[in-house]
Amino acid sequence: MIESISFRQLRLFESVGRLESVRGASEDCNLSQPAVTQSLSKLEQLVGVKLVERRASGSYLNANGDLFHRRVVRFLAQFDRALTLFGVEGGEAGAKVVAARLLRSQVRALIAIVEQGSFPLAAQALGLSPATLQRAARDLESNLRKPLFYRTAAGTIPTPDGIELGRRLKLCLQEIDWGVQELAALQGETTAPIVVGAMPLGGSVLLASMLEDYMARAPNAQVVIRNESAVEMVKSLRAGDVDFVVGLLPREDADDLDTLPLAHTPYSIVARDGHPLAGRDDVAVSDLRGHDWLIGAPGSSRRACFDHLFQGGPPARAPIATSALAIIRPLLAASDRLTLMTSYELQHEGQGLTAIAHGPISPVPVIGVTTRANWLPTRLHADFIEMIRHHVESEITDRPRVMELEPA
Repeated sequence: MIESISFRQLRLFESVGRLESVRGASEDCNLSQPAVTQSLSKLEQLVGVKLVERRASGSYLNANGDLFHRRVVRFLAQFDRALTLFGVEGGEAGAKVVAARLLRSQVRALIAIVEQGSFPLAAQALGLSPATLQRAARDLESNLRKPLFYRTAAGTIPTPDGIELGRRLKLCLQEIDWGVQELAALQGETTAPIVVGAMPLGGSVLLASMLEDYMARAPNAQVVIRNESAVEMVKSLRAGDVDFVVGLLPREDADDLDTLPLAHTPYSIVARDGHPLAGRDDVAVSDLRGHDWLIGAPGSSRRACFDHLFQGGPPARAPIATSALAIIRPLLAASDRLTLMTSYELQHEGQGLTAIAHGPISPVPVIGVTTRANWLPTRLHADFIEMIRHHVESEITDRPRVMELEPA
């Protein structure tokens, strides 16, 4: 159903909503009034609700129309910006001209090729013949007047600019997907799942502690949780494969990401109960260097903290890099290994484990929610994130020495 909505229908709907007139939209888009009326009616059939109230004085968005129009405006603005950044002729003005020529089938073809990595796999994913997919890709390249693909010994693949354009256009189309989901939610219908990225350890622990409450409050909601390394999770967020990410916030600022800090959660050095260093006061770095460590993957906050701990001297031996709690627990329990865990993780997953007396340890990470910049959440997204915030703040109130609220 969503795939049947054409770009022309969306542009006409945006014009009707902006001008509050079918006649005005027909002049704005250079189409006849009957064509605009027919397109609008077809769009309403596809989304399953009325969007516009027709009166003698004009055509006005109803509550459903306002909701969907907001998404369509965002879609069109992001679409034009994606083409401008891709470098179509004429800059921003040229992007609007090019956008009017593009078909949804052409854009879907590029996105599938970028995601699948090859024409044959993309054709299979879309249920199209290779010839049909190749024709759509050629037509898109012709409309853009700039190369999207190049031939290699392994076959035809997208250029780096083509990959980035595909990523941006995928994010554009999500606005329409979410708009349709919001309309369905208003009608009490089941919507698509919320896709949450869980950062290793902290993110998974936080989600596990609040999901039962969330599902009790929203029994019809569907939640898909994806677990990857911190580096891969940010890639998935940028690609639109997850809606938002829960866990330790990125250590470096990025223009295309926004963060919602919830709490400082300092690292502790953790070992099994009964470890030779447990119960000792003021454990020295030299003592820590005498034990094997379990560390995070390169690029992770946990890895950066480990490197900082031993800077200025030889590092401790760390033959195993993992952030999987199912692996960390038995490795700690069966040895004198050490690892780093945040106060939040130790609070929830610390049974059989103990903190070693060494610190304070810096840098101090912050647990929170990471989103794409300028992201507009649906009501379900907003409710989910608000429950995460409430859950963390409630635990801070109960245990004020464990975490502190990030200052506003």
